[in-house]
Formats: sequence, C-alpha cells, structure tokens
Amino acid sequence: MSWRAASGLRPWLLQRLSAVYLAAYLLFSVVVWVGGVADFHHWQAWFAQPLVNAASLLFLVALLGHAWVGTRDILMDYVKPVGWRFALLSLFGLAFLISLGLGLRGLLQVGA
Repeated sequence: MSWRAASGLRPWLLQRLSAVYLAAYLLFSVVVWVGGVADFHHWQAWFAQPLVNAASLLFLVALLGHAWVGTRDILMDYVKPVGWRFALLSLFGLAFLISLGLGLRGLLQVGA
C-alpha cells in the first residue's frame, strides 16, 4: 500500500476532529456565558486566562483547518480549470493566513 492510497484519510480525519473540538469549545463557551460572564470586562478577564487563551487559539486553528479542507474540496470538485483553481486556492489560503494572524494578534492583546 503506497502513501497515496490513503491520501484522503488525513483531510477527512482533520475535518472530523476539528468539528468535534469546535463543537466542544462552543458548548463550553455557551455554558460559561450562561453562567454569568455577561459584560466585556468579564469576557476580557476570561480570555486573559492562559488556559482559555490557549483553547481559543486552538479553536481558531481548528476553525481555519476545518474551513480550509472544506474550501479545498469544494474548489477541487467544482472548479475544473487548473489555473482558476490554483488562483482561488491561493486567495483563500491567503485570507485564512491573514485571519489567523489577526486572531492571534487579538488573543495576544487580550492576554497582555
């Protein structure tokens, strides 16, 4: 069995594991929100905690990884000209990297 035989397994697994983490993080955040984190200063203090900040960073990475796999699969299925597909994948990749940078900057500012 060559390494190419299971080439779809990694993206499939990333998609499923990231979906589980995204759901767990969102459920936890809703429980915390319902539990009394009501205003901006409480949210800021909550996000400034190192564990929550790290979990939020992991959420951002999981969200962007999940979005990348879905976007890539859709573009590969529906955009047939290779040049267009490459251009669109490059644009989406750049947008996701910019989103990661902005999210990281926001998380680091909250923690400071």
